[in-house]
Amino acid sequence: FYHFFGVSGRQVITMSGDFNLTLFCEDNGPDADPSIQAICQLYQVEFEDSTAGLNVFFLLFAGAAVFMMQAGFAMLCAGSIRSKNVKNIMLKNLLDACGGALGFFFLGYGLAYGGSDGGGVRFIGYNDFLLLETAKSDTPGEDYIFFFFQFAFAATAATIVAGTVAERCKMSAYLCYSVFLTAVVYPVIVHAGWASDGFLSAFNTGNLYMDQGAIDFAGSAVVHLTGGTTALIAAVILGPRRGRFYDDDGQPLETPGIIKGHSAALQVLGTFILWFGWYGFNPGSALAGFGESPGYHDVVGLAAVTTTLAAASGAVGALAIDTFYEYTQTAEISYEITMAMNGCLGGLVAITAGCSVIQPWVSVIVGFIGGIIYFSFSKFLVYFRIDDAVDAIPVHFANGIWGVIAVGLFSDPVLQLRTYGSNVHHGWFYNFSDAHLLLIEFILVLFVIAWVSACMIPFFVVLKCFGLFRVDPLEEEVGLDVSHHRGHAYYDDTPSASALQALNDSRHGGGVRNVLAKPEEDDADGV
Repeated sequence: FYHFFGVSGRQVITMSGDFNLTLFCEDNGPDADPSIQAICQLYQVEFEDSTAGLNVFFLLFAGAAVFMMQAGFAMLCAGSIRSKNVKNIMLKNLLDACGGALGFFFLGYGLAYGGSDGGGVRFIGYNDFLLLETAKSDTPGEDYIFFFFQFAFAATAATIVAGTVAERCKMSAYLCYSVFLTAVVYPVIVHAGWASDGFLSAFNTGNLYMDQGAIDFAGSAVVHLTGGTTALIAAVILGPRRGRFYDDDGQPLETPGIIKGHSAALQVLGTFILWFGWYGFNPGSALAGFGESPGYHDVVGLAAVTTTLAAASGAVGALAIDTFYEYTQTAEISYEITMAMNGCLGGLVAITAGCSVIQPWVSVIVGFIGGIIYFSFSKFLVYFRIDDAVDAIPVHFANGIWGVIAVGLFSDPVLQLRTYGSNVHHGWFYNFSDAHLLLIEFILVLFVIAWVSACMIPFFVVLKCFGLFRVDPLEEEVGLDVSHHRGHAYYDDTPSASALQALNDSRHGGGVRNVLAKPEEDDADGV
């Protein structure tokens, strides 16, 4: 067989004895025997179909993992608030996914990626609304799965705000915000940072900003800073919960009120679900796991490792500094679980931008600093009396900024070349005479904050002026589950005191244990 096709030594993997058809077809051009050409053409078609199918499945898995993060946010938010508002926050998380899907389908996806064919710079996309262009594509399956993957990211950006405004935001206002963010605000940032004709995109095929473009591989700025900035604006305009920083007369409290979440178990469950979802978020942003280029799987593997290490070191960093801070204040030591959880999430946000261009040992540093930044910014919010029910702002806003800046400091030239095909400018710590990438990353941060602020400040101010933003104080005091959702999330089936008393009265003198009696009293009487 090898002799018939004239196979050279280079074309045979001698270690295994397998025939390498790819190399064989590369060495035989259009002048080869027709039978050889036919075999190579058939092989090429089968290879492309198989690769496309595997990559569709890769994005299906990654997108599903990212979408699973909605459940993580829901559990984390529910556990972080009081039980009287659980139904409300659950519905808001559900509507994030629903509103995000519709907003991104009707308008957002077209603004983000419509007409992105490279060769120039555009501020927004201009077609493929309602996926009309995708339906006419030669490869609709690949385009449809790309939409699904990008929708999952859009929904994630929207749901970041849910926890921040929990226990006091009107449902109608939240639904309007969710649609507006995913349909208009977020897509413009996506186009600028990721589209092939975005003005800051490192994937721009025709006009790279400062010859490099901004590196934000999976969205520390594009996704998390967008959601975190929106959350910060909403928290400031909406105001704190009753009893958090002010009394009923509006006077500042000397010591901020502590509003505890009702379930640490739900918080931890939500954290683990989010950590799991990040393995779709970061490695999945390679958009392909199979192909002729070895860079596909190299990027995926590295992203998984750096994601893991940053999460772990972020949790350790936040827990360590919180414990040390408490010791300096009280000379006592305790370990706060919310610090470990949110520090873990802060580390994940911080590594999201550079998970494919940062060495594993550096990801430990990035995550650890991320945990410290979370702790510090959380204290900063309390100092300025900004109420964030789940600490989403320190996690996503502060660490979104840090994650992008970390790329400007630590981006490895070799890893950057493998991921983006360019390393004209790389991490400042690898070349102290070249800070261009650091400057580009800083410009990306400024652009995201400026665009989100320009859109969301007027949006929330209008809602507040028309009384559409915040619930009535009495409804807030009673709880949004009762006032807006027809009852509590948790029902207590314990019989009423009157029913128990009636049962005891019916058994009086019958030698039956009094079901209302305390156990210790029974024992004392020898009953």
